[in-house]
Amino acid sequence: MTGRHQIVGLGEVLWDIFPAGPRFGGAPANFVCSAAGVGGNSVHASMVSAVGRDSLGEKGLAEFRRRSVDATHVAQLDLQSGQVLVQLDALGQASYQFLEDTAWDNVRWTTDLQTLAEKADAVCFGTLGQRSNVSRETVRQFIHSTADGCLRILDINLRPPYWTDEVILESLPLANVLKLNSDELPIVASLLSLHGDEEELMCQLLHKFSFQVAALTRGAAGSLLLSRSGERSELPGQEIRVVDTVGAGDAFTAALTVGLLKNKPLAEVHSWADRIAAFVCTQAGATPEFPDEFRC
Repeated sequence: MTGRHQIVGLGEVLWDIFPAGPRFGGAPANFVCSAAGVGGNSVHASMVSAVGRDSLGEKGLAEFRRRSVDATHVAQLDLQSGQVLVQLDALGQASYQFLEDTAWDNVRWTTDLQTLAEKADAVCFGTLGQRSNVSRETVRQFIHSTADGCLRILDINLRPPYWTDEVILESLPLANVLKLNSDELPIVASLLSLHGDEEELMCQLLHKFSFQVAALTRGAAGSLLLSRSGERSELPGQEIRVVDTVGAGDAFTAALTVGLLKNKPLAEVHSWADRIAAFVCTQAGATPEFPDEFRC
């Protein structure tokens, strides 16, 4: 692994049950698969989670292997694998209904996770993966065990009713990179009594928590990146044929992470992440295979 960046997805592994059938997913799983896809030989991608000893669990492990993601730290438990019922509206926007008390709700801390955390260059986590006490403690232990230079990316990823004010407020200080969307920003701002337009709110968040980078995705309206060093990059939405939007934000976060690890200029990272997210929107499913043009 010499010269390769260790990237970790931390949280839920599940299957999105679409009307046409099941698709592999879960925000941190999508993230780490996309990181492996766009990072290529420059990254070593690992997932930390759990699946059931069932057919979906076996298929999930196979999906990680197929996407060159190390699933050594995905436990197999005597619980049901995670599933979510997905419905798409006329614009391809997704809504979700999650099964409860599944394998990924029961990820327990181990010495192997301690070792992985200590060598991680980047780890992405969210709020959904903290809906249970067991997995919440493991997520936070993992974050606290990372080295000072590790990118700790919080992708807020609010999925009602599986978040609380406390989980958001306690997660923000754990991160040094923030990613959220335009629906989540007002919720976070309200919790912190922040006021202003979108960019003003992002600036306040950036400085309040000393984030290295704060990213706002706006769906069809584009995205905004701000850095602690004063860089700013804003891009409009792209004219594309949307198949579905599932996984696009996770792919954006993956590209952002890989670009930051490579110390590329913010505008260059942003342009790359934007193109990758747009590509995912044109594909069915959350983790399509990326053409060579999208690999760094």
